[in-house]
Amino acid sequence: MQDPAGGTAAADAGAETVTVVGTVRSRAFRVLWLLEEAGLPHVHVPAYPRSAEAVAANPAGKVPVLLAEGAAITDSTAILHYLADRHGLLTHPAGTLARARQDSLTHFLLDELDSVLWTAARHSFVLPAEWRVPEVKASLRWEFDQSLGRLAGRLGPGPFLAGEAITVPDIIAGHCLHWAAAARFPAGPAPVQSYAARLAARPAWAAVMAREPRD
Repeated sequence: MQDPAGGTAAADAGAETVTVVGTVRSRAFRVLWLLEEAGLPHVHVPAYPRSAEAVAANPAGKVPVLLAEGAAITDSTAILHYLADRHGLLTHPAGTLARARQDSLTHFLLDELDSVLWTAARHSFVLPAEWRVPEVKASLRWEFDQSLGRLAGRLGPGPFLAGEAITVPDIIAGHCLHWAAAARFPAGPAPVQSYAARLAARPAWAAVMAREPRD
């Protein structure tokens, strides 16, 4: 694995084994993927939201949860940043211009891809039936397609968003594009589709996908 600076990044040999609570069909996918990319030891508890296992780790019943250093860390992006910063992997150093660009990409993806997909999910199966507005999904698909055009404009000459090595925003983008395909959202322009295919071809991605339950 290459670190963002272009050198070889090795996983911390003395790293604590962390526990990830959450099914692969949730944002826990992102956490598991980063752990696989980094070669960090972990245990996976494939719990669904509001299950007994999820509530035991997070009283709100939401997943993913990372159990590390005797604490429960919630919110997938917070978990990704904790792991990346803790081990110095899949991230540029804090306080650098490269990190600022990386963080800008992360917030762009959360604002323009993740939030749109989550709103669609809420109006598909998350909210009580009487509060769902299925008609809103047409406008969300249009908005998502516009955002993919902007994402294409932010793809640089390297294979990944922040340069030559995979970083946190690639983890978020890859999962969002996978989520979008499952939700029958637009696939975007050719550069975005090629980018998504590169991410899905990574061995760490395949390792996480192999954990997905087969209904």
